[in-house]
Amino acid sequence: MSTLDTIEIKAFVPAKDYAQSKDFYRDLGFEMCSTSDEVSYFRYGHCAFLLQNFYTKEFAENLMMHLQVKDVEAWWQHVQASGVIERYGLRVVPPQDQPWRMRDFVLIDPSGVLWRIGQNI
Repeated sequence: MSTLDTIEIKAFVPAKDYAQSKDFYRDLGFEMCSTSDEVSYFRYGHCAFLLQNFYTKEFAENLMMHLQVKDVEAWWQHVQASGVIERYGLRVVPPQDQPWRMRDFVLIDPSGVLWRIGQNI
């Protein structure tokens, strides 16, 4: 094992309303593994990110996250059943095939961060 081996990479996701964003990601099914006044660590399976109590509109609305899943239709159903679309007034685009050989859907979180949730096709 090399001393240069990596463990993981995580993005810092901004939160316009930190408490609301923590609720949103928990309602979406992410586990909040740790939290402080400034940063919360969220994960779903082996995928993780850091939610930060920091917001700049231009940054948030230009950040795109990509979550690759095994079954995009199951995730789409999960998002709809969770009630987050209505509860948080989210903008979403239903699943569709993309020219980059993925089927994905778009979900824009309460802070304006665009998530693409998809699978390879």
